[in-house]
Order: sequence, then C-alpha cells, then structure tokens
Amino acid sequence: MRGVSTTQSPGGGRGPGLVSLAVFVGAAYAVAVLGSLAASDAGAVYASLERPGWAPPSWLFAPVWTVLYGMIGVAAWLAWRRTGRDARTALVWWWVQLGLNAAWTPLFFGLRQYGLAFLDICLLLVALVITVVAFWCLRRVCALLLVPYLLWVAFASALNLNIWLNNA
Repeated sequence: MRGVSTTQSPGGGRGPGLVSLAVFVGAAYAVAVLGSLAASDAGAVYASLERPGWAPPSWLFAPVWTVLYGMIGVAAWLAWRRTGRDARTALVWWWVQLGLNAAWTPLFFGLRQYGLAFLDICLLLVALVITVVAFWCLRRVCALLLVPYLLWVAFASALNLNIWLNNA
C-alpha cells in the first residue's frame, strides 16, 4: 500500500503503522456505512418479513456488526504487517470477502432480492473460509479474529435462506 509506513519491525513484519490500521478498520466500517445508505429502511423491511422463531431481533444487528467490523479491520491490519506473497494473497481474499459483504445489504434490503442475496452470502462464506485459512497460515490471531464473523455469516446464511423460502 503506497503512502503507508512499511518500516520493518524487529519481528520481520511491517511496523505498527497506525495509518494503515485506520485504513483497514475504516474500509471495514465503510461497508457498514454503504449498507446503511443502500437500505435506510432495513428495520422496516426486516420487521415486515416472515422470519423463523430463531431470528434475532432487529436491534441486535447494529451492535454485533459494530464489533465484527472492528475485528475484521484489525485482522486485516495484522495480516498486512506480515510481508511476502502469502500475505498479499491473504489480503486479496480479505478484500474479496469485504466486497461480497458490501453487496449483500443492497441486494437483501435495498432490492429485496433474497435469492441473489443468498447466492452472495454463500460466495461470501466461501471467500471468508479461504481468508480465514490464509490468515491462519500467516498468523493465527488474524484468523481467530475472523471466527466470530464467520460464525455470524454462517448463521445469517441460514436466516437468509429461510427468509427467501418463506417470503417468495
């Protein structure tokens, strides 16, 4: 990344780079902002859907995603601090999963295309598993930071499928 400190730390990786931390965390939170802009009536849409009894209440999504996006950004930053081709490949997958994450909210809430949203979230799950594995190879803490996100997306996939099947 140009314009970001790439000084070597004693451990062989990039230095602390608070600017780079802000970039990765900011990119993760930008997905949340884009999603809220694309679906400003998400709460009303969610309330209008036929949902299973195990569906979480709408108020739970904002705090969960707030924590998850922070963890997603920190995980990428820690991976970025590693050098080499493996780190670059892992970060490419991180950006892919982030893009798929960004596409889901407009598909589901904005366009109400529950089937396309389900396809997107399935692709997100695949990209996220690849990212977690790639991060594990770099630094285990990077992968572990993504595990709650992976579990939440898996749960959201089941919820998306249920909503799609029951609201078609």
